[in-house]
Amino acid sequence: MTVCGISLLVASAPGAYATGMPQLDFANPLVTGQVLWGAVIFFIFYIALSRVMLPRVGRVLEDRSKRISGDLDVARAAKHDADKAVAELQQARKDAMAEAQAHLQSVLDEEHRAAEKQMQDINARLATEIAQAEQRVAEEKARALSALKEIAADTTQALVQRLTGVAPDAQLVAQKVQGACAQRTL
Repeated sequence: MTVCGISLLVASAPGAYATGMPQLDFANPLVTGQVLWGAVIFFIFYIALSRVMLPRVGRVLEDRSKRISGDLDVARAAKHDADKAVAELQQARKDAMAEAQAHLQSVLDEEHRAAEKQMQDINARLATEIAQAEQRVAEEKARALSALKEIAADTTQALVQRLTGVAPDAQLVAQKVQGACAQRTL
């Protein structure tokens, strides 16, 4: 390859020199030496780079590529684990909400039953108290009516005595008041 490059330069040199390019004048021993030393130095650099430097750079690039792919695999696994943890957390949240809702509903049902039982107890107690109050009212009414009959009999006796001046028979007045009361209640 180097020989081809030099031969190409030599073949084009007479025309180049003729047109004014002194660096391609291969008749000049300095130009030829410079070209040969340039080719030798290029060849040494090529050998040094291809045998020593480029394999090191290749290993570094390969190690870096392996490290990056390993880091990417670790990141993918971490993302997968994080996604799985988020899904589990969301499911646990849904389960906790459902459990809390069920517990709340059971507490509400229990409180409703307790309130119903308390209302029934209060209603039963009120019914008993109302029945007792009605019985007391009936007793008081009966006592008031019996007292009213006595008052009516006494008042009738007092009126008859005042109007006629004669005291009427107490038993006869009591029978008449009793009969009048019996007609009124019918």
